[in-house]
Amino acid sequence: MSNHTPFSNDSVATSSPEADREQEQCARGVVCSLKGPTQFLSFWIAIALPFVYLPLLTRGLGDPQVTLAFFLLLALNVFALYIGHGYGE
Repeated sequence: MSNHTPFSNDSVATSSPEADREQEQCARGVVCSLKGPTQFLSFWIAIALPFVYLPLLTRGLGDPQVTLAFFLLLALNVFALYIGHGYGE
């Protein structure tokens, strides 16, 4: 008696070390190709965001919506500084 199933495992192939290496290099290539532009954009966003704070601060932080916008922009600025800190090295 044979143990045949109606499902085929032809689509599941064992991967070779060469195929794994190629896939890893491709993934690294994508990450490396996005790293430069992402750091560039984050760096300049971190430079420009403080100029957006000025109108919010002159308006005052008494309004809850203005205060929320200020703190969200501040958090975005910290994140952009973290991502863009290696730009130009």
